[in-house]
Amino acid sequence: MFARAFRVRANSSIKGSDRRKLRSDVAAAFPTLSTEQLAELVPNKEELNVIKIYSHKGEAITVYMNHRNPILFEAEKVLYPTVYTLWVYPDLLPAFATWPPVLQKLAGGADLMLPGVVVPPSGLPQVQRGTLCAVTLLGNRAPVAVGVATMSTEEMLAAGMKGKGFAVLHTHLDHLWEYGDKSSPPTLAPLVTDSAAMESAGDEEELQGKEPGSSCSPEPEQHVDIRDLSLRDRATCAELLGKEELHENRAAEPAEDASTEDQQEAEDSRTPQEQMDALFNQCFFHALKCKVKKSDLPLLTSTFLGSHMVSCCPAGKQLDIKKSSYKKFSKFLQCMQHQRILQVKELSRGVESIVDVDWKHPDIKAFVVPEGFSSASAGQDSKSEDREQVYHAPEIIPLYGVSTKMIPLFQESGHRKGSILSSSEVRNVIINYVKSNELVDETNKNFVKVNAILCDCLLDKSEQDEISHLKWDELLSRCLERLQPLHQVTFSGQEPVVRKGNIEPIDISIAQRSSNKKVTIIKNLELYGLDPQCVANTLQQKVQASATISPAPGTKDRVQVQIQGNQIHHLAKMLLEEYQLPRKYIQGLEKAPKLGRKK
Repeated sequence: MFARAFRVRANSSIKGSDRRKLRSDVAAAFPTLSTEQLAELVPNKEELNVIKIYSHKGEAITVYMNHRNPILFEAEKVLYPTVYTLWVYPDLLPAFATWPPVLQKLAGGADLMLPGVVVPPSGLPQVQRGTLCAVTLLGNRAPVAVGVATMSTEEMLAAGMKGKGFAVLHTHLDHLWEYGDKSSPPTLAPLVTDSAAMESAGDEEELQGKEPGSSCSPEPEQHVDIRDLSLRDRATCAELLGKEELHENRAAEPAEDASTEDQQEAEDSRTPQEQMDALFNQCFFHALKCKVKKSDLPLLTSTFLGSHMVSCCPAGKQLDIKKSSYKKFSKFLQCMQHQRILQVKELSRGVESIVDVDWKHPDIKAFVVPEGFSSASAGQDSKSEDREQVYHAPEIIPLYGVSTKMIPLFQESGHRKGSILSSSEVRNVIINYVKSNELVDETNKNFVKVNAILCDCLLDKSEQDEISHLKWDELLSRCLERLQPLHQVTFSGQEPVVRKGNIEPIDISIAQRSSNKKVTIIKNLELYGLDPQCVANTLQQKVQASATISPAPGTKDRVQVQIQGNQIHHLAKMLLEEYQLPRKYIQGLEKAPKLGRKK
């Protein structure tokens, strides 16, 4: 998640009520923390900041900072601890150990594969699929990564410790760690609470003919620096665990590089019915993760199967519900509904629809899209839908360029014609100019004396003989009005773009066609990173009315969306609530039909 650089969107301090809410959220997410530990993690009086960022994939993430270090991050309303927090509370999460060379791979964005997980003599921690876990390095209890288990402990052992074990979210050495003080993990000796475990470890050492000093599980009073583990020591540990084939590169290979041979062997051992069940499961989760959006709901179950699941079927395979153990698609969906993945209702007689999907369900989050999945039409659909799925309203900042007439006022601050400033920078320039030239009125400090430069820059010819003083707010507003208007647009995951003029709002209008029929016309969607075709398709599905795309009159490269009827209510809900666009950038919402009783 933080393997690549992220972009900071906002930074603010957390006040009293927000702190209390955060503390209660942390207590609910991590019930093992004591009251004292909660007060230490989320203090009452010390500085605590919240930062809104976008990851390189466009994900909106909230980061909580304490003592200049990120302590928690929140994604999709789920709280996760950072490595800085886990170094203070190393036993907050169930921990799995791996080899020191694996860390560089994890920090580069790889997931942790099961061959790279070291199985201690006392056994692996008992976790379920979707459990939040910590990753440590052999010989040190200080966590270096945070991830989500993609299978339970029983499933890991049943799979022979092969395949992907953990979807890694954050690591030591990644960009979130770099946002803090960049400290190194402390050296924490592994806990040995079971004497039997110590004895079994000693027995294994004797079997290998090694001295206790070469053991891969140091004694509790020993503090072993993970950097001192040589390749020979790691080879000894691998041999001790019966994993001669273990290699650090394989341990942290990305999810898509999982062994296909093992998968083929597993498939060959299954009956045709089991293989069809597995194919339905794969296409089901693939469709929910990559095809279906919240705006598509309610969705006919027949459309979900025929349009979405079928397009996710790998080349050379075909979905056939009769060859599965379910026999009917409705029974398959009932099974998924029992697992609380989705909800199906009969909205009209004999016709079932999917009305809700839990996209935070561990099975959906853990699903990995198969490698090599390719289909021309499906590829195009997934690209367009993915763009809409990750849409975030652009960050729009008004800027001002220094015009020729305003050069005398700004040149003292080192600016020249064409210099680009924000409103706060313009304000600072004006304040500094007024103070340096001693223009504040002595009798009333709310007024500024107008000298020759201010007169030429800010006053019209008809005003120059009449106005000798200006209020501060009027001085600033006049200055902004006479600068060249610009605006900066920053789309998620992209570099900021500065454009001339003020940004045009999304324009919504109602037009009358033949037979007194009304149509809703939407323009300027492209300026906000919205695909007009996607908007048209979504609206058409929501209101069950015809929608078309046509060139926008008076423009060269823009189009407009036209949909039958006055649909401003639906459009407003989509733009304001789903796309989170500020109301000030939407023009024409007042033309919505008035709701009331018909006379």
